Amino acid sequence: MPANPIPALLLDWYDHNGRILPWRQLRQPRQPLPDPYGVWLSEMMLQQTTVQAAAPYWQRFLELWPTVDALAKAPDEQVMHEWAGLGYYARARNLLATARIVAEAGCFPRTSDELIRLPGIGPYTAAAIAAIAWGEATVMLDTNAERVGARLFAIATALPKARKEIRSALQPLVPVERPGDFGQALMDIGATICTASKPGCNQCPLAEHCRANQLGTPERWPQRQPRRPRPVRYGSAWWIMHGDHTAWVRRPPSGLLGGMLGLPGTAWGETPGDQLPFSAEWQKGPTIRHVFTHFELHLTVFSTRVSTRVSARPLPDWPLIWRQGNLLAGLPTLYARATRAALSLTEQA
Repeated sequence: MPANPIPALLLDWYDHNGRILPWRQLRQPRQPLPDPYGVWLSEMMLQQTTVQAAAPYWQRFLELWPTVDALAKAPDEQVMHEWAGLGYYARARNLLATARIVAEAGCFPRTSDELIRLPGIGPYTAAAIAAIAWGEATVMLDTNAERVGARLFAIATALPKARKEIRSALQPLVPVERPGDFGQALMDIGATICTASKPGCNQCPLAEHCRANQLGTPERWPQRQPRRPRPVRYGSAWWIMHGDHTAWVRRPPSGLLGGMLGLPGTAWGETPGDQLPFSAEWQKGPTIRHVFTHFELHLTVFSTRVSTRVSARPLPDWPLIWRQGNLLAGLPTLYARATRAALSLTEQA
């Protein structure tokens, strides 16, 4: 029985057309595998972040912390500061937790089954690190690769259930010699040719072997479950000035934006309302709409100046931190936006 031509077609296309990325080494068999630290770092940054956004952060982290041991010793605050702008700070906390586990163990785990036990590493990330850095013949299934797989085999099951079928269909095709390059080739074709809309089937090396292309309707795949509407939550943020200082809070270590600096304010609830912590001459500013993974937040900014330092209550009851200087440095995106809105509000006063 002749060998399936898809792996050879993919790898040949990849060798000539693969995207040039800072963390990627286009390689032929028998060349050294890339450093697992750089691979892991890139994959953690690419979770819910674009390639263009992640690239300068990856380079900066390697300059500051060239090894996993160096990163493991880094202060939490410095890592969070350097992460600012990449979003989802839980990923930065997982990054540090994993770095410290690996540094203590002395090396990265070598299999996807072991990697998936580390903080912040799911099925795709574990498979990507194992395939690229250690040569494990496993399927790397990100959004782009799953779209290629769904179309290649015209898998009718809707995502996310279809992932198991797509992985099973692709697994026999993964070459033992270059599993990481095979997975990256799938992702690159999905990113550049087999796009969600208007796929360029006439440019695809797999067109003759693609069931969706043969059916003439590649846009139909992958099938998706109807999206549920994203719930909306509401809250208020308080910009409290005393002299040249502003009041801040340190958010709890767990949960959204855990451990990060933020403005004092209300808890985020399902009912809108302008709740203020004490009587003063408050200015009402804009309402910022910020989308998290599972809900959309509408955060209204209020500003006031006080003659004596106060305790902002009733919610949340976290100690205030009074800061001056570069107020935007190291802030998560939500509070950077709220700060800009508050600064604009005070300039208009």
